Amino acid sequence: MTAPQAGADTPYTHEIRVMWGDCDPAKIVFTARIPWFALEAINGWWENHLGGDGWYQMELDRNMGTPFVHMSFDFKSPITPRHRLMCQVWPSRLGGSSIEFRVDGYQDGVLCFEGRFVNVFTIADQFKSQPAPPDIRAVVEPLIRP
Repeated sequence: MTAPQAGADTPYTHEIRVMWGDCDPAKIVFTARIPWFALEAINGWWENHLGGDGWYQMELDRNMGTPFVHMSFDFKSPITPRHRLMCQVWPSRLGGSSIEFRVDGYQDGVLCFEGRFVNVFTIADQFKSQPAPPDIRAVVEPLIRP
């Protein structure tokens, strides 16, 4: 379902199979499904770059939370079940205790949406802010692109 990361110049690509049930009577994807698709793609990015550690494992095994503090979208073209949704994901900024991701969704080579997502790092069981852990910083920094 996912393609391996090729390097900092190439974003991670997460493939989503859009289903009939994801659509509204206008025969396009429900607006509310688009953030779901983007979050699935970001989780795939974490899994790909931490060797299987997605949000679930980060929370339980590392006691590290990453709650969202910002999400924004620009919609460019309708999404339908006709083609796979290819979500390109990359970190665009790493702050002292936050990370920003970009997700661009394409179908059949057409840009459907652009999204910006900001998470903060927390100590999960305390829901207290923490700096980006050094091992996470080491993974993310070489992959940051505007």
